[in-house]
Amino acid sequence: MAIKSFNPVTPTLRFAAIQVKDVANKRPEKALTTSKSKQAGRNCYGRITMRRRGGGHKQLYRIIDFKRNKFDIPAKVQAIEYDPNRSAYIALLAYADGEKRYIIAPAGIKAGDSVLSSQKMIAFDSGNSMPLEFIPPSTKLHAVELLPGKGAQIARSAGNSVELISIDGDSAQIKMPSGEMRLVSKKCMATVGIVGNAEKKNVVIGKAGRSRWLGKRPRVRGVVMNPVDHPNGGGEAKSKGGGGRQMLVSPWGQLAKGFPTRRKSKESNSLILVRRNGRKMKNK
Repeated sequence: MAIKSFNPVTPTLRFAAIQVKDVANKRPEKALTTSKSKQAGRNCYGRITMRRRGGGHKQLYRIIDFKRNKFDIPAKVQAIEYDPNRSAYIALLAYADGEKRYIIAPAGIKAGDSVLSSQKMIAFDSGNSMPLEFIPPSTKLHAVELLPGKGAQIARSAGNSVELISIDGDSAQIKMPSGEMRLVSKKCMATVGIVGNAEKKNVVIGKAGRSRWLGKRPRVRGVVMNPVDHPNGGGEAKSKGGGGRQMLVSPWGQLAKGFPTRRKSKESNSLILVRRNGRKMKNK
């Protein structure tokens, strides 16, 4: 899974760094895929709620087993596959009873390896899944649940991991990829290891067309717009009255830098011990 660079024979290739996908060259399991209709950033009323989205290549959605609720049945990794819907690779598991499922592929796992999911203590091998209460501190984990039985929500993208700090009572203290430290139930399932495909961060798109293949449309800065289009627009060149010399905001006036957007009344605030900026939370 190396990163390939090119001789700059064209402007497109001058800075491009493309990932050589060392994965199985096979079609996904038909029973584990479903159609994916693109909304181009629009909600159910047809209004754009997420800008700069649209187009892109057709994609099939791979159904991922985030719950890992097939307990005490050994599974063998059949293949490591590419998933266009996420940065991480996925692993196709074939269970002893004949069922197949996809999971997020941990680093170091390969075809032929065996993994297991259980509600009791099992071997701490990469890819094995069990509740947090049975995992020793300082273990690197991924695909961690926020609520027991809901399915993995934390540390699912390429190269990410969570560190288990301690178990105290009914809660487990974990350190998130952002540096935030928070509490979750010790009954939450977690998978041992780090998410694979960490080299993804070294990819350089290289040209606008490749972004369009991914469904990303061009982004225009607010400071180069007209005042009628954006609060930061206007001004002849760089002026004090406009053109970005004022506070940078969204088109609707929301502060874009340094303004906390998390609700103070959010229930999960009481579970956060240290924010990602290093500040300790004052929990009542």
